[in-house]
Amino acid sequence: MKKLMGTVMAAGLLLGSASAFAEVKTGIQLLEAGDVKGSVDAFQKAYDNGDADGAFYIGRLFELGLGTDKDERRAAQLFAAAAAKGSARAQNRLGLMHLNGEILLQDYAKAYELICAAADAGDADGQFNCGMLHKTGKGTPLDESKAAAYWQEAAKQSHVAAINLLAKAYQDGAGVEADPEQAVALFEQTASAGNPMALFELAKAYVHGTGTAQDQVKAYAYANLAAVRGMEGAAELRENLEGKLSAEELSQAQQVSREWKATPLP
Repeated sequence: MKKLMGTVMAAGLLLGSASAFAEVKTGIQLLEAGDVKGSVDAFQKAYDNGDADGAFYIGRLFELGLGTDKDERRAAQLFAAAAAKGSARAQNRLGLMHLNGEILLQDYAKAYELICAAADAGDADGQFNCGMLHKTGKGTPLDESKAAAYWQEAAKQSHVAAINLLAKAYQDGAGVEADPEQAVALFEQTASAGNPMALFELAKAYVHGTGTAQDQVKAYAYANLAAVRGMEGAAELRENLEGKLSAEELSQAQQVSREWKATPLP
């Protein structure tokens, strides 16, 4: 990884090319296969050929301590170099460092600038995080409608957390017109992939008949699935429902849980 650190401090990057983007893809595949050294070589080559994401991915290796000693400050340097050359992934990650203020100075204005630049470039994580900044009013005036709009964009890319928060927005009427049915429809997407929060929210929707028909059997089944995934409050809801179901209904609900299978989002 020494070569890249030297290159980061050099004058600049070459113009991007199709081969550079292919090298990043190769690097990711090698990393997934457990070949850290090979992935670094591919990311280095991508960077040398003009793909700023090459620096981002090596930065992540330093940040996580994969194939090298963990070094978050060096990771921040790499993210800064990649962000300056337009890597949306690096902009988002560097922005989060400024937001948290652990490796870099806490600076909400800088965090907003970087994260929302990534969002506007189409990065799903950036869109989710930019929405959170608008939701909390950090680095920008609080604006729940803008938060929901950014989550809408991230949701189009199957970003689970964004779909969940968009569902909550429809549930609460925060930044969008309240629509319980739409909230349930969105939670169904992420629940089908096994997301604990969504499973729990569906369980509660079926308990109260909010946005969907009331169904205590389905409520128990979803609470059961959420409970085994560690969702706080799900086990208590399951126990409460158990006392209200007949033996036949309880058996049916547990069969639904047993036969349920997660389906990854597209």
